[in-house]
Amino acid sequence: MPTPLESLVACGTKLWLDSIDPDLVLENRKFGATGATSNPIIISDLLKTGRFDDQIRALVQKGLSDTEIAWEMTDKLVKQAQEVFAEVHTATSGDDGYVSFELDPLLEDKSCTLSVADKAKQYVALGKKYAAGHTNRMIKVPATPGGLAALEELAAAGITLNVTLLFTQRQYQIARDNVWRGAQRRPSLTGFKSVYSIFVSRIDVYTKKEVPTLIPEAQGQVGIVNAQRLWQENNQFWADKKLPLKQEFIFASTGTKDPADSPDKYVAALAGADIQTNPPGTNAAVQKLPGKVFTRKVDQLPPPNVLADIDAKVDFAKLEQVLMDEGLAKFADPFNALLKTIASKR
Repeated sequence: MPTPLESLVACGTKLWLDSIDPDLVLENRKFGATGATSNPIIISDLLKTGRFDDQIRALVQKGLSDTEIAWEMTDKLVKQAQEVFAEVHTATSGDDGYVSFELDPLLEDKSCTLSVADKAKQYVALGKKYAAGHTNRMIKVPATPGGLAALEELAAAGITLNVTLLFTQRQYQIARDNVWRGAQRRPSLTGFKSVYSIFVSRIDVYTKKEVPTLIPEAQGQVGIVNAQRLWQENNQFWADKKLPLKQEFIFASTGTKDPADSPDKYVAALAGADIQTNPPGTNAAVQKLPGKVFTRKVDQLPPPNVLADIDAKVDFAKLEQVLMDEGLAKFADPFNALLKTIASKR
């Protein structure tokens, strides 16, 4: 009998790991994971363990600054994960087997005074720098004004993109259109691949607090419905483009935040297509579910009364503003914490 995660993959989901911990990457590869993603929280937590002190010490002795060490270690750890998934990338001709590399989150810190245009230029320069020489690395760009403004140039430059911090249709459509506009400037679309990371559970945390009037059947389902609808729209947009590689959704933030929820709540609801980047704890908990077999659910929306209640009561413009503010804090603060970790080790 297949394990729960094997059944998830068998029903059509690409399983990615929301970590680049070298040990967890190898473990989850055995579970069926075919890609991974990174961010400053993951890097900071890894460096805190002390497992990489020898490498940090060597970089200190070379005279590198704390910031330079942070990016050197990020580059090294992402590259190490890429090596694990390189066989997948080759076997799928570039449709899978990627590791995401997140660009400088301090561009979105409240202290950053750069204009949107200047932030976009920085994202383009950094994207080109960290993509150079890598075949199975995705460059992760946030769906902020500066990040969205950089997407066309990055796509035109042949860079494989993961647009992150997506919460709403408005953000998704701008991101997708900018990426596609840039892709069409390439000499060839043969290797064109893009993914769009829609955050799921954070939306349900928001509605529980900000939209308490939702009917019981709708409360806790808004993140899922939003992801399902945008996934459908994404399929429809790319259907007639006749591209060799899939332009996919990543279902991110799939770990449950409510202790009353089953650990597979979001995994099960979005099973059957595209990519899930699950936290290591979620994958471990799902693997322990006795006799769990996943089936395709991503295209099964709830009843009309649930959809009508969500549409009537959830202000997605406000939701986007609140969750982006929170997301950007979670974006920049961990990088500052990473720098403090390196400074303390120094």
